[in-house]
Amino acid sequence: MPTTLPVAVPETDTEKEEQRSPPYNVILFDDDAHSYAYVVEMMMVLFAMSAREGFDVAYEVDNIGQAIVLTAPYEEALEGYQKVINYGPDHRMANSKGSMSATIEPADQ
Repeated sequence: MPTTLPVAVPETDTEKEEQRSPPYNVILFDDDAHSYAYVVEMMMVLFAMSAREGFDVAYEVDNIGQAIVLTAPYEEALEGYQKVINYGPDHRMANSKGSMSATIEPADQ
């Protein structure tokens, strides 16, 4: 009776790239022109966070001055960063003229 050996499934190019690409952090910075509600909403819309997770980000930004909102391979992190800086002003605050500030940096390993 012949024996069937397991066949290795080749990795996709995306999986290989994610394994090679070091992680990057998208970091959100505090300011006085965006409310907690704005941050919570933005985290829910852009990163599919729960309201509680969004609140935790808002709290960290407010109390520490910044918060990591995404850690991902470079291309995904860049996309997340661009979404944050293009999200727009907080309609709840008259002094809000644009999106929150953010940056993208290599994650510490």
